[in-house]
Amino acid sequence: MDTNTSFIFVIFFMFVATEAGHQVIDQASALTHFRVTRHAVTAVSYNVSDDDLHNFQSQLINNGANEDDHFLKEGLPGQPAGFAFKQYAGHVTVNESAQRALFYYFVESACESSTKPLILWLNGGPGCSSFGMGALTEIGPFGVNPDGKTLYAREFAWNKVANILFLESPAGVGFSYSNSSYDFVVFSDKKTAGDTYIFLMKWFEKYPVFKGRDFYLAGESYAGYYIPELAEIILQNSRRDSNPIINLKGFMIGNGLLDDVSDTRGMGDFLWTHDLASDATHEMFLRGCAKGGLYENAQCTKAYVTLLTEIGDINYMSINSPAPECIPMYMNITGGPCDMVYVMSYLNQPQVQAALNANNPGITRPWQPCAAMHYKWKDGPSSVIPIYKRLMGHELRILLYSGVLDSTVPATGTRYALASWGLKIIKPWKKWVMPGTSEEAGFEVVYKGLRYRTVRNAGHEVSQLQPHKLYYLLNKFLNNSW
Repeated sequence: MDTNTSFIFVIFFMFVATEAGHQVIDQASALTHFRVTRHAVTAVSYNVSDDDLHNFQSQLINNGANEDDHFLKEGLPGQPAGFAFKQYAGHVTVNESAQRALFYYFVESACESSTKPLILWLNGGPGCSSFGMGALTEIGPFGVNPDGKTLYAREFAWNKVANILFLESPAGVGFSYSNSSYDFVVFSDKKTAGDTYIFLMKWFEKYPVFKGRDFYLAGESYAGYYIPELAEIILQNSRRDSNPIINLKGFMIGNGLLDDVSDTRGMGDFLWTHDLASDATHEMFLRGCAKGGLYENAQCTKAYVTLLTEIGDINYMSINSPAPECIPMYMNITGGPCDMVYVMSYLNQPQVQAALNANNPGITRPWQPCAAMHYKWKDGPSSVIPIYKRLMGHELRILLYSGVLDSTVPATGTRYALASWGLKIIKPWKKWVMPGTSEEAGFEVVYKGLRYRTVRNAGHEVSQLQPHKLYYLLNKFLNNSW
């Protein structure tokens, strides 16, 4: 076994566990393993050609089932009584020849859904489920109880102020599938963004009442790449239509990747300044990563693994929270033991899958929170800053936010990336507070075309530890009432 392969195995077993004999991976560990293996892949410039757009349009046929076929008349199995908002779930085929289909869960706003905006939520990984993670453990209307069968209502559910669409993408994630084996050999940013765009166009045909509605993208982690890539495709298509079907207004991203060099440097500095790495290891990390980030530098990857090995068993998603005890990385850091295990139990019940229109013959594997596809990822930029610069000309509303306890994609890396960007500062760094309090909730800086906020006492998934603060930011963002 060569040196690089040894490092990959070390980091893999640091972050991956098994449940009922199946490999399980979470969002932070998927991203960590992706970074370790990614150095062998040539990073490419992400740009969408006119030929690509034509190919996307050629898939917008045979829409299949209408919305009534996907309507969840009884809601989600096991949900509490007293909730009247409509819910939908099912598959949308994005490639006819491969029979590649993406699974979605859509929940209408609990109040005045006909006038509320539409938000597409994307989790990262790459390869993690926006339904199981985003909807059932973070921002959806319901979470799963310890019995793995019943649900509870979430206090700060986003559908209280918007219509929310959760998508499992790419094919191979969650209930999304393909009948072509090639789709499980090669994964990429470009293919994922293209499939997501086709999904959206077909989804809007299925739900035409939302055509032209104010539309926003939101997500976290590797969605820091997914979202600007998708936004660019949407805008490139919309330029041809005076009344675009997808009326993109902006996006918000939490603890999202921005730039490989800045993110890598920021992670090393964060671990060192929080007394989690020794001086010697930090200096070795700086030397190894001096000529580039993880994607393009095997020496940096080696230093990265050494750094993580020295740190050992901590909660990388929230460094002040206890390390998980049941299954690594599946602890509900708000206090419960293992909420993702509850979700796995819930979504693998045949009656639940049937109710969700998810029991398709093309799915032969158990539902898992993240698919092990990160080592098969074949393209992607080392930075999305060039995409941001192109998007800036479209007057989009952009909010980036960071939970300050996250060591996976820490605030330091995001701040390094923003500083390298050279954006004009409109409002300098200052604290922000929650209404009715004087305690600082975080800090904020406003650039021309972009707002950045930190969130104190929050980690990689801000909604886990500080759901009320994220809900507050969501409302400020949607109303543009800063």
